[in-house]
Amino acid sequence: MKHDLPAVGYVRLPQILNIFPVSKSAWWEGCRSGVFPKPVKLGPRTSAWRVEDIRALMERINTASIAYD
Repeated sequence: MKHDLPAVGYVRLPQILNIFPVSKSAWWEGCRSGVFPKPVKLGPRTSAWRVEDIRALMERINTASIAYD
């Protein structure tokens, strides 16, 4: 599946939720528990995630699903 992620930089939550079909609350709980990457605070009310971290998560999930096929 092709996703329009930049090569480097940051992505916001709506873009992440287009890739990972989970609710906002499930994503935030995953961030707290360490399942998903931690966000970077860009401002008092602005969080984003490093593209490198999201790509690594996608790779980890793809590798895990291949192992179970």
